[in-house]
Amino acid sequence: MVVASAATRRKGGDKVMFYAYVLSSEKNGRQYIGSTDDLKRRLLEHNSGKGGTYTKNNRPFQLIYYEAYISYDLARKAEKFYKSGIGREVLKGKLEK
Repeated sequence: MVVASAATRRKGGDKVMFYAYVLSSEKNGRQYIGSTDDLKRRLLEHNSGKGGTYTKNNRPFQLIYYEAYISYDLARKAEKFYKSGIGREVLKGKLEK
């Protein structure tokens, strides 16, 4: 996944939120988990083929879940958690509601 550096993120004292998100591939139904500071931009990047090989080869994607955080570190921790075994189970429970 391509992650924007702090220098390329929004400037000027903007109140920036960070997100952990889950995409569903319309091609094969599998999920992709990531984090970003701009959900709309990141979804457009995934669907236009920018980023890693997996998202390029399995697009288009649909945003099916996200959580907002006040820091990038918290969003990354959530992303890593949801990629773990227990995290996938927790996420599965949230998506079934």
